[in-house]
Amino acid sequence: MSCISRSQPVPAKPDDTIDYYNKLVLRYRYDKPDSATYFANLGLEVAKRLKNLRGQALMLNQLGMIADNVGQFDSSRTKYLDALKLYKQIGHTTGMATENIRLGVVEIRNGQYDKAIGYFLQALDLSQHNGNLAGQMESYITLGEAFAAQKKYTEAIRYYKVAEGLNNKLPFSNLSLNLFNDIASAFRETGRLDEAKAYLLKGIKQSNVPQYQGLNITLTNTLASVYAKAGDRQTSIKLQKSALEKARKINNYIRQIQTLTGLATTYGKADPKNALYYWQQAYKLSKSKGTYNEQIADLNAIADIYKSQQNYKQAYEARTKQLQLADTFFYKKMSKQIVSLQNAYELNQSKARVQELRFANNKNKLEQNIAYAVIAGVLVILLVVIFYYFKTRRLNLLLNKTNAELQESNTVKDKLFSVLGHDLRSPFISVINLLEIIDDDLEPEQRRAMLHRLEINTRASLDTLDSLLRWGQMQIKGIQLNQTHFFIAPLIKRSVLFLSGVAAGKGIHIQSDVADDVKVLADADHLEFIIRNLLSNAIKFSEVGSDVTITAASENGLTAITVTDKGIGIPADKIKGIFNLNNVSTRGTGNESGTGLGLLLCKEFAEVNHGSIQVTSKQGEGSAFTVTLKTA
Repeated sequence: MSCISRSQPVPAKPDDTIDYYNKLVLRYRYDKPDSATYFANLGLEVAKRLKNLRGQALMLNQLGMIADNVGQFDSSRTKYLDALKLYKQIGHTTGMATENIRLGVVEIRNGQYDKAIGYFLQALDLSQHNGNLAGQMESYITLGEAFAAQKKYTEAIRYYKVAEGLNNKLPFSNLSLNLFNDIASAFRETGRLDEAKAYLLKGIKQSNVPQYQGLNITLTNTLASVYAKAGDRQTSIKLQKSALEKARKINNYIRQIQTLTGLATTYGKADPKNALYYWQQAYKLSKSKGTYNEQIADLNAIADIYKSQQNYKQAYEARTKQLQLADTFFYKKMSKQIVSLQNAYELNQSKARVQELRFANNKNKLEQNIAYAVIAGVLVILLVVIFYYFKTRRLNLLLNKTNAELQESNTVKDKLFSVLGHDLRSPFISVINLLEIIDDDLEPEQRRAMLHRLEINTRASLDTLDSLLRWGQMQIKGIQLNQTHFFIAPLIKRSVLFLSGVAAGKGIHIQSDVADDVKVLADADHLEFIIRNLLSNAIKFSEVGSDVTITAASENGLTAITVTDKGIGIPADKIKGIFNLNNVSTRGTGNESGTGLGLLLCKEFAEVNHGSIQVTSKQGEGSAFTVTLKTA
């Protein structure tokens, strides 16, 4: 902000003020986001003073896009939702469609494709009702992008072609260039490289004017990726270097980062020296702009290159920076969510106290009424006593129910603080001890072993935090369900691959006997969590060198998926409460620790999908966990 004056001139006409600030935001959004944020907030204040709801929505949309550009997706979603609410108040359908598009883009970046498609369809419906062809075209483009993000390129191309038909009816615009780039990307991924080049060359030619330089850079980078896929690495690098020169000339840091990472990827293992140089340039720029996601990705790539060069000191330093940054960005966000859980608990506790006071007050009134009724005679007293006896009993039942809910809430709190105080503290102490040991002079093989142990402890801490956050969110928001029909074999293979490293560490072999045609109706994320948890437990409680087996059988409209181990088994007195909140996790055969939340989550996920989970076990011989779901 040092190069921007804080006393910018303001137009004389109030009606022109919002447009003035909007132009300033557009000018600085890509090269000086802090300045853009400053002017957007000034514009928002002016719009509020003028009671201009459309101007407020416009500035909120700009603030959302600025946050979107630096990876602050929660903030951008909030701004877009506020803008959408204002547009609804004034019935501005074009603005409503725009905000639905922006919200859908945020959901794509968060991997929530169904939500994204829902927003895009709402935008399409609004644009069709008001006859806005450009809005319809943008909706079809973003629908295609949602399917392309899922690698469903056939469906994506179908939407792009509808958008292309609308483009032929409209004047040339930035939407046309976005469309050309998206179609070419889909053709590249499906091997139609010549068709991809044709669209990109047309787009590059039409965008070679000052107002479209950002999109010209994007199109050039996409063309470079097409040449790289065709095996022409030199042409690809040449194109990306020309794109980088343009991005630096217009001072567009987003396109610079995009191009630097593209060059680093293209050089790759064939030229690690140049690849490292461009990754370092991308990290330096990302750091100066405060884009956390890009910094973490850049440091990860830098660490991998140093490791491949056996430069373990530099690899360790890069990995340490990456973990510190992740701790600052991701764990801070997680801490806020834990605080939110605590606040919600305290609010529920306050409500329970208020309800208890109300019950006590009602009881006092009842006793007073009984006292007054004595005067009316024995018969009347008897009737009144009987009447109020039953009413008091009902109130006491309600009071007992409230007390039970309060006790359950206290149990949730105690479990939360127990996990925070014990299950998270121990791994972090272990990490600190390992770091102190690594500081000593060690042989390379010992250092690698220590780093491997450090990675295991760090991942264990992250798994514990993930389970804790997922469990805590379920307590407050309930379980989100997105059921689909899908084959389970790929999901199980993915879970086996995910845990293969842990299993290999104990010499355990995981055997999947699940047929490729087994299909269920469930939430895929829920089932994957269940399978991973059951496999992780099986590995945890199996002896070194033993086997873990996964089978699936369908009968009478139900599919039973079973994870069997030959481990230490479960004592009979623990089986009954193994899926309860009060279940206490025990250490595995390799002294592995846990939170006790995993099986509780498995049970809740199975039941919300209209299924069930059971366990059979014999101490000393092993266990078999079976989750049953509807067959698709």
